[in-house]
Amino acid sequence: MTISREMLWAAGKAARMLGEGRAAEMAEFYRSLLRPDGGFADRAGTSDLYYTVFGLQACAALGVALPTSAVRSYLEGFGDGERLDSVHLSCLARCWAALEGDPCPPGVRSAVLERIEACRSADGGYAQQPDRPAGSTYGCFLALGAYQDFRADLPNPAGVERCLAELSAGAGSYANDAAMPIGSAPATAAAVMVLAPLGRPAEAGAAAWLLDQHDPAGGFRVVPVAPEPDLLSTAVALQALRKLGADVSAIRRPCLQFVQSLAADGRFAGHPGDETPDAEYTFYGLLALGCLAQ
Repeated sequence: MTISREMLWAAGKAARMLGEGRAAEMAEFYRSLLRPDGGFADRAGTSDLYYTVFGLQACAALGVALPTSAVRSYLEGFGDGERLDSVHLSCLARCWAALEGDPCPPGVRSAVLERIEACRSADGGYAQQPDRPAGSTYGCFLALGAYQDFRADLPNPAGVERCLAELSAGAGSYANDAAMPIGSAPATAAAVMVLAPLGRPAEAGAAAWLLDQHDPAGGFRVVPVAPEPDLLSTAVALQALRKLGADVSAIRRPCLQFVQSLAADGRFAGHPGDETPDAEYTFYGLLALGCLAQ
């Protein structure tokens, strides 16, 4: 199962848990974010490719019908991704993959993968820019996701494994890049999700390290010294722990309480002080709830 499919599976499970009333509120929230051009709005209210990824996946999980022709037209506006960075190239791949039965034009598919391959770093991994000596955990995650979404094999998986091994930050954790060699929950979760489909185990202790990032407030911290937990770190940590087969029964209730504390009117905020719920964090709310489902 691809990374995006695993996220969609968990989100769909959460949507069924919510009950009709809350699921309907969330569906209405996503409908309100859909712009006439076929994209989903960012926090400023403008169509944005990054937020469209979360909008499309959430709508699929919630069973919301989409104006496929408008969405396709929006994606076609990005052409073969010539002006996109690696993050948005990955977003373009995931958006096209979300339009089942309305496939991406072959020329776009090949061009996007060529541009992502141009971000292959000298150490065998992937950076977020071309011609870099070393890759990043996030860069490897984006690249693998794009190849999976386009149903293509990742070239030189051993190089990605070597890159991630260099980013091991001790005690089972991973850093995102060499510039900041400290373990983080998102980077460790990304490494787990990349290595598993490559048939390579993550560092021993990865599950224990992630569990140690659980905060008494209920969620997960991005790094051990973070002052409070956040929804993104919580969702991706829970997804990785599920992937690792870790037992989260001891933290399930406080995690549920934390995630639910960030919800209001069918939408989720990113952390307790966030006053602007959006498409991204609302999807992470679904992901977290789905990973906590028994």
